[in-house]
Amino acid sequence: MPGNTLERLSEQYRDSTPDDLREAHDFAWYLEQCQDDPKVARAAHQRLADMFDYYGTTYDEDAALVEYELASEDPLHDGENTFYGREVHEAIHEFVNKVKSGARGLGPEKRILLLLGPVGSGKSAFDSQVRTYFEDYTRRDAGRMYTFRWTNLCEIVDDQDPADDTVRSPMNQDPLVLLPKEQRQEVLDDMNEGLDAPYTLRNDQALDPESEFYMDRLLAHYDDDLQAVLENHVEIVRFVADENRREGIETFEPKDKKNQDETELTGDVDYSKIAVYGESDPRAFDFSGAFCNANRGLFSGEELLKLQKEFLYDFLHATQEQTIKPKNNPRIDIDQVIVGRTNMPEYRDKTGDETMEAFNDRTKRVDFPYVLEYENEAQIYEKLLRNADVPDIHVEPHTLQMAGLFGVLTRVEEPDNDTVDLVQKAKAYNGEVDETEDVDVKKLREEGADKADVAEGMEGVSPRFIGDEIAEAIMDSMHRDRGFLSPLTVFVHLEENLENHGSIPEERFEVYHRYLEMVREEYKERAIEDVRHALAYDVEEIQRQGEKYMDHVMAYIDDDTVADEVTGRDREPDETFLRAVEEQLEVPEDRKDDFRQEVSNWVSRRAREGDTFHPQDNERLRRALERKLWEDKKHNINFSALVSANDLGEERSAWVEALKERGYSEGGAREVLEFAGAEVARSELEAE
Repeated sequence: MPGNTLERLSEQYRDSTPDDLREAHDFAWYLEQCQDDPKVARAAHQRLADMFDYYGTTYDEDAALVEYELASEDPLHDGENTFYGREVHEAIHEFVNKVKSGARGLGPEKRILLLLGPVGSGKSAFDSQVRTYFEDYTRRDAGRMYTFRWTNLCEIVDDQDPADDTVRSPMNQDPLVLLPKEQRQEVLDDMNEGLDAPYTLRNDQALDPESEFYMDRLLAHYDDDLQAVLENHVEIVRFVADENRREGIETFEPKDKKNQDETELTGDVDYSKIAVYGESDPRAFDFSGAFCNANRGLFSGEELLKLQKEFLYDFLHATQEQTIKPKNNPRIDIDQVIVGRTNMPEYRDKTGDETMEAFNDRTKRVDFPYVLEYENEAQIYEKLLRNADVPDIHVEPHTLQMAGLFGVLTRVEEPDNDTVDLVQKAKAYNGEVDETEDVDVKKLREEGADKADVAEGMEGVSPRFIGDEIAEAIMDSMHRDRGFLSPLTVFVHLEENLENHGSIPEERFEVYHRYLEMVREEYKERAIEDVRHALAYDVEEIQRQGEKYMDHVMAYIDDDTVADEVTGRDREPDETFLRAVEEQLEVPEDRKDDFRQEVSNWVSRRAREGDTFHPQDNERLRRALERKLWEDKKHNINFSALVSANDLGEERSAWVEALKERGYSEGGAREVLEFAGAEVARSELEAE
């Protein structure tokens, strides 16, 4: 069995390894590859731009943006690292657009792509995702790239160390740089004629100093016979990006400000080679700086603006001129996508510093705000639970959504007008708006963006904090032998720990507690709705009433008659019945035509798609019918049994079962009956 397992794992490894990973080819072979598939010689921005499209795209017409499946689906990891939220996908869309602009040579290829956002907004996770997919892409045929190595150097170069008889291109440069620029351009022109891409292949780079040294020595030996040099001393090898090996991908983290050294970025003298070659010899240079390692791929700078401004000056040449200047060494050409990440305090500090004008001018900011749709926020928590070893515990309905709603309330700007309150605004952002409601979501977003300091969603409580409190609530429930996690438990932990979280400013404590109370009230309304549903729900009656409503609506719209249910005779649409349904949603008289047309359009659209009419599938119609059913049946309900938490009779047991059908656990159903049932009973008993 172990032998079979090892054989299977070995086979999987071979299948995932590029066929030519360890093969060496001659230069003529590479020229043929360039003619057959010009994309092998793409620049870094071009290769990265194609990578995003390679894994799949979906166009979201409502948001007018492209969703890239490496983020929206995460195909490599079966959705484990999926990103949620319109704001996040807008940021990714903007990021890719800048990369694609850079691929076309429109300017962003000479800029730092600066991901700006609050802690926990997903910018680091996205940056990591891009690096992971870039590694995978370069291992595939569609993303392949090549570099070269010098061979048999000791035969020609007299003072060459035998240990350096074969030397790989220290910057992993494209083999085309071995051609003089005039001849190289001729090859590129031919390649561009056969290129099927929205960009043009360019390569104006000079050989790195060490390779230039070898080229000069070898050309001198062969009397400037370039063909002899390339045939006898150059091998073409596959280049695969690997973050751990610091090849084609480099992650750079700020160190102690007092110990920052530019050689971390640009490389330094290789002291082990000085005794062999001498200090000024390019062979004694160690091309291990972060910019060197990232060549042909991605440079990722974590908390980039924490660096001292003197240290950031190295980025000026790296971006605008696409070169680096090591100390006491000539300039070195680089080709890479430079991505930086930072948060609001550092950004404000650097943008307010006039001495940083040149650096700021070389950055293209991409805002990475928090998610502002609470259903999407809930999906983030679902992902956290899905990827963890969660105990056997049942997450009750509304739990993650209410946690998400609290997070969103802390992030959106308070509306200035009386049309909507903060909770209504959050609901509008969540898509809970229709044609009959006087809410302009686009205008709300514009007002929020204008009111915010940088962008709406750049401040507030992070998903990380809420996720931590959900985790605490889960463990607390397990310790108390509660096999379920409810919104009430999460509320307790959020309230208790708000003031213990270091990233929440003290002046926001009172406001956030007020937001928690708003969420409690919202949950209370939903719990009451669920309890009413359990007390009065009847699937067959909902279907019958829904069909009746639609028959009368269609007759009303078509100015037609409808058959009477009892006599079978044609009669006018029952306006009293129609209004009895619509008033459950507080649809005013002057908006009833809009609502009826909306529902009619929905039914017609489903009919065209071959779907059977089920009123439960339309959220607003379902809610209206359920509420009307409640009004029709509530007079037959024993509310005294609902008030008594100790009443375990048949009625209460039936209500528990009805709640379980809506997704509650046994314990969660009893809790919501106790929480909302008494409120339902009181309001109905007082109304009698």
